[in-house]
Amino acid sequence: MTRSLTLRRTVAASAGLFVFGFVLFADAGGRSAGVVHADPVVGHPPDKPATPSPIPAAALINPQDLAKALSSLPSERPLLIYVGFRLPYTQAHIPDSENLGPTSNQAALQQLVKRISGVARDRVIVIYCGCCPWSHCPNVRPAYEALHNQGFKKLKVLFIADNLGTDWVDKGYPTAKGE
Repeated sequence: MTRSLTLRRTVAASAGLFVFGFVLFADAGGRSAGVVHADPVVGHPPDKPATPSPIPAAALINPQDLAKALSSLPSERPLLIYVGFRLPYTQAHIPDSENLGPTSNQAALQQLVKRISGVARDRVIVIYCGCCPWSHCPNVRPAYEALHNQGFKKLKVLFIADNLGTDWVDKGYPTAKGE
């Protein structure tokens, strides 16, 4: 069994609430754009009504672009905040990211707001989860809304179509394990 498959199964078992699937995305010209557009909801069944994503496309960063940003000088790197469940973070996360817990939980959301209280509003911040497909993630939206409402001007959300194992680890991007 591959490491990614093991990670996905463990994440599915720990989150318990999510169904894994694939999300496809493309720009208007049919080319792979690397980010999801805000309307319509990508990966949503076409026969059912969908609500637009509350996270604008301009606020999204794809894994390839974030991996490039991580290779820049330390003073230019974004503040990385993981807003998902503990178990997937311990198995694999982006190096130097801070684990603040699942922001679908009010206590973790308050911890996030407290953590960023002294951060300059023009600092680049990237939040990410990766526990499940983008269309099912309960954590990125509340984290994005909380930070956006605090006035952060360079706030980005890592677009993870499937999960962190598939969209980050399997691509060979920098990964750390443990706490």
